Amino acid sequence: METSLDKNALAGVSSSPAAPPLAAMPQHTVYSVLGAISFSHLINDMIQSLVLAIYPMLKANFSLSFGQIGLITLTYQITASLLQPLIGSYTDKHPKPYSLPIGMGFTLAGLLLMSVAPNFGILLVAAALVGCGSSVFHPESSRVARMASGGQHGLAQSLFQVGGNAGSSLGPLLAALIIIPHGQRSIAWVSSAALVAIVVLTQIGRWYKRHPATKKARAAHAGHASLSRNQVRLAMGVLVLLVFSKYFYLASINSYFTFYLIDKFHLPVQAAQVHLFIFLAAVAAGTIIGGPIGDRIGRKYVIWVSILGVAPFTMLLPYANLFWTSMLTVVIGVVLASAFSAILVYAQELIPGKVGMIAGLFFGFAFGLGGIGAAVLGQLADATSIGYVYKVCSFLPLIGILTVFLPDVEGRRAKA
Repeated sequence: METSLDKNALAGVSSSPAAPPLAAMPQHTVYSVLGAISFSHLINDMIQSLVLAIYPMLKANFSLSFGQIGLITLTYQITASLLQPLIGSYTDKHPKPYSLPIGMGFTLAGLLLMSVAPNFGILLVAAALVGCGSSVFHPESSRVARMASGGQHGLAQSLFQVGGNAGSSLGPLLAALIIIPHGQRSIAWVSSAALVAIVVLTQIGRWYKRHPATKKARAAHAGHASLSRNQVRLAMGVLVLLVFSKYFYLASINSYFTFYLIDKFHLPVQAAQVHLFIFLAAVAAGTIIGGPIGDRIGRKYVIWVSILGVAPFTMLLPYANLFWTSMLTVVIGVVLASAFSAILVYAQELIPGKVGMIAGLFFGFAFGLGGIGAAVLGQLADATSIGYVYKVCSFLPLIGILTVFLPDVEGRRAKA
C-alpha cells in the first residue's frame, strides 16, 4: 500500500528507458493518488459551497434582488453542470493530464475576481469562472480515481466522493468564520486553498501522464458486446431516473430539514443544525460504505437496496416523533448515499471507454438536480407546508423499482 505521494506514484516518467508500459504493469490500488484526489475534491467542493454561503453578504453589499441572486446561481450552475459531460467526452478522446490544475486555475481566478468585483456583472463573470473550474474537475478527477483504483472501482469512487462531501460541509463554516466577519475582500484569502490544490493536482497530472495506457486497458476489460444499443439506452434512462429520485430527496433534506424540525418540533436553530450535521455525517459514512460493498457483491444489488430499500424509512419519516426522526434520518443518509458510487461505476462499465463523459454527465446532472430540486420544493412549501413537502418526497425512492430493468452487467462480464 502506498502512503505518500512518493516519486513512484506521482513523480512522473521514470528515467529508465526500459520502464515497462502501463498495460503490462500489475494493477494495484494507488492509495496515495486516491488520497490526493479526494483532498483536491474537498477543496473544490468547499469553494463551491462557500460561494453559495456568502449570498446574504453579496445581496447586502450590492443591493441585489432575489432574482439577481437566482441569476448568479443559474450562471454558476450552467457552467458547472452543463459543461461537465462535454468536457468529459472531449478528454475521453483527447486525454489532458494537466487539465486538473488548469481547471482549478479557473476557480482561483473566479475567487480573486469575486473578492474585488465592483458590480453585479463582474460577480456573474466570477461565478461563471468558479463553475468552469468545477466542470473540468469532476469528470477528470473521476477518471483519475478509476485509473488509481487497481480494479476496486467502487472503493475508489467512494473515497473520491467522500472528499467532496466533507468539503461541502466545510464551505458554510468557512464563510461564517472568515468571509462574513471580514467582508468581500477576504474571499481572496480562500484562494490559498485553491493554490494548494493546484500544486497537488499538478503532481497528479504527472502521474496521469505517466499512465495514459489505462484507456486501452479499460476498454479491453470492460466490454459488453452482448448488450444491444436499446438495452444500453434503457439502462442509462433508468440510471438517470434513479439519480433524479436520490437528489430530489436529498434536496429536501439539505435545504429544508432545519425548517422542518423548527416547524414541527419547535427546535431552536442551533439544535436543528445539529440534526442536519448528523444527517450529513451519515451521508459521508454511506458514501464510503457503498463503493466497497458494490465491489464485493455487485453494484446492481447496492442500487436496489440504496434506492428502493430506503423507501420504508422515508415514508415513515413525516409521521415520526423527534427521536425517531433523528434515527430515521441517519438510516436514510447512510443507505441513500451509498447509491451514487454504485450508479456511476455501473454506468462506466455499461459504456466502456467513456469514463469522463459518464462522470461529467452524472456529476453535472446530480448537481443541477440539487439546485432545481431546492427551487421546486421551495415553491411547493410556500404553496402548501414544509410537512407536505416531506410527505410528497417520501415516495420518491419508490422509483427504485425501475432497477429491475437494469441488465446484469457484472454477470455478463464474468461470462465474457
